[in-house]
Amino acid sequence: MRVHYLGAARTTTGSLYLVEVNGARLLLECGLFQGRRGEAMERNRSFAFDPATIDAVILSHAHIDHCGNLPNLCRKGFRGNIYSTFATRDLAAVLLADSAQIQRDDAEFLSQRRAKEGLPPVEPLYTAQDAELAVKHFVGINYHRPMPVADGVSLTFADAGHILGSAQVILDVREKSGAFRFLFSGDIGRPNQEILQDPEPVADVDFLQVESTYGAREHHDAVSQREELLRLVGTALKRGGKVIIPSFAVGRTQQLVYVLNQLHAANALPRVPIFVDSPLSVNATEVFRLHPECFDAETTRFLREQRNPFGMENLTYIREVAHSKKLNELKEPAIIISASGMAEAGRVRHHLSNHIGDPRNLVLFVGYCAEHTLGAQILAGRSPVNILGQPHAVRAQVASIDSFSGHAGRSELAAYVRSLGGRPRRITVVHGDEDQSLSFADLLRTIHPGADVMVPVPGQAIEFAIAENPARP
Repeated sequence: MRVHYLGAARTTTGSLYLVEVNGARLLLECGLFQGRRGEAMERNRSFAFDPATIDAVILSHAHIDHCGNLPNLCRKGFRGNIYSTFATRDLAAVLLADSAQIQRDDAEFLSQRRAKEGLPPVEPLYTAQDAELAVKHFVGINYHRPMPVADGVSLTFADAGHILGSAQVILDVREKSGAFRFLFSGDIGRPNQEILQDPEPVADVDFLQVESTYGAREHHDAVSQREELLRLVGTALKRGGKVIIPSFAVGRTQQLVYVLNQLHAANALPRVPIFVDSPLSVNATEVFRLHPECFDAETTRFLREQRNPFGMENLTYIREVAHSKKLNELKEPAIIISASGMAEAGRVRHHLSNHIGDPRNLVLFVGYCAEHTLGAQILAGRSPVNILGQPHAVRAQVASIDSFSGHAGRSELAAYVRSLGGRPRRITVVHGDEDQSLSFADLLRTIHPGADVMVPVPGQAIEFAIAENPARP
């Protein structure tokens, strides 16, 4: 078996891995690359292979950097199955439709600017029809249910605890030379986080491909960070400001709403208006309600004994653009949660452009921001920043709380690797900025001193084969 590392190698976005095994060509993930706009557009439009030659796609979860380029793949000739969990399928359906709308809106906005300069219009990466076509290719599989996906290849999903429906990808492979188990971690969640179950240990792992988003960083304690959330938000509201929270529509928004719900139930926060301003967040929250099988025991109990964990009297979900624009007229303190988490797309950019210049306001990040994204620039203290093509001075307070991250921190990732059964012979470290991946690779060499630990460079191909266990089913 050979794996080509075409995306999220020494970076965190654009996950894309081509697996060649027994004459079949499988894709692990097909995500959008996010970063510098020109580079992102070029990388997302082109594939390093002919999509028509791909037999199937295996998707670990529904975040846009993992599934967001599936419509483009289908547009360019892919006609196979896309395997995922049922919750991932349902989330991806709403997420890809929203992404298509963003592609169209961004293309129209840029085209208007280019027209003033006498330049030709920009075409969207893909359309709503392309997104609908991609969804028709999905095949849902429950956790722990093996499924043959190619000659000599069986797929099984295990819970990754990252977002609703997120999965570790287990490939049990039989080749002429022998049989082995290849595990792709997907994105691993934090243990004991709100709503979701913890990542599951997987047995008998021969080869491991593991994420490293926080491979060199630890998260703060969740309890102290919740206190920090109360302090930051409470202070901003008391000075008459608004709290703008760029948040990933799938996962972080629901987690944040759930925590705010608990804080309000405990009378720990003033009852100011709270708005979730993102059609995708609204739709994704409805999908969460359809999949309580993914909830942990605490959330299930909260749902059964108290109330809707994603609803409050002072909480408004906004779909329509007109209602979103009215938020700019608000004079009173409020909390506005809007996608995207890296501030690269969606309505949050408009809220930032309208509020980032007021020192009374707070811009609060609650997740990871990849290098070169608008969120990363704001967090780095850059001022002015370019928002929707215009420079804006950053005068609002800027803060970050990483306990809401859906990614395991360094020690949590290490604990996950230690929980795996078997003795991995080769480990590839992916989905992390280069310093994070290299640092985590060093740690992995101490955990598995007999393993060949590699940090692939973009475009590198690595062989995985074993001949010592021909009896493996």
